Amino acid sequence: MTRRFVDLSVTLDNETVADPPFMRPSITYQNHADTMPELNQFFPGVTAEQVTGGAGFAASETITLTTHNGTHLDAPWHYHPTMNGGERAITIDEVPLDWCFRPGVKLDFRHLPNGHVVTAGEIAAELARIGHDLQPLDIVLVNTAAGAAYGGPAFLAAGCGIGYEATMYLTSRGVRVTGTDAWSWDAPFSYTAERVRETGDTSLIWEGHKAGRDIGYCHLEKLGNLEVLPPTGFTVSCFPAKIKGASAGWTRAVAIFEE
Repeated sequence: MTRRFVDLSVTLDNETVADPPFMRPSITYQNHADTMPELNQFFPGVTAEQVTGGAGFAASETITLTTHNGTHLDAPWHYHPTMNGGERAITIDEVPLDWCFRPGVKLDFRHLPNGHVVTAGEIAAELARIGHDLQPLDIVLVNTAAGAAYGGPAFLAAGCGIGYEATMYLTSRGVRVTGTDAWSWDAPFSYTAERVRETGDTSLIWEGHKAGRDIGYCHLEKLGNLEVLPPTGFTVSCFPAKIKGASAGWTRAVAIFEE
């Protein structure tokens, strides 16, 4: 038996458009010669040529970003102060690791239009189409039209979103980690804003996220390569960075196949 990995994470860089301007990451790169001043704090007067190999000290990067840049796992604390009907919402450092290494299920909603809000019935129909009986702690990944738009100007408004009803369909059956290749688990804000203007119903804002008030759950955002996954037959690993009291943590999410 061999093991195959599929990278489900996107790459953090300074060029790719994957967030609004106010939250884009910034990475400053230093090569081996650039960090000689740091080495000289410990070894005054040593030159780059004197270090073994003659190339200097150490390559390094300084990064400014939010916990919601790149592929990341959102904790219940991100959505609301409470979960499970009134308990304190857990932060990313409190998310059970057992939630983050589980069988994966991919739902293919690439055919749905941008801004569409997925219903519980559509979740059930897709599960029936792929012949999967949802199990507690399955990690459910949603492949939307946003995956193909990643990195371009249309990305932030691309893909369908998962509404309150559909999110509760999953979490009431024991799912605790979900994921999407879109910018958000919910429908793009531009579409939601139009619905709110038309109806006056502000409960539509972040309705999928806010389902975490009733049942606490996590979701992955900005996943990559979902289009290459089969509906089932793989394990998802998505352990988040351990940041005290944080609303999210970056993850190198991968799909693992035993073949």
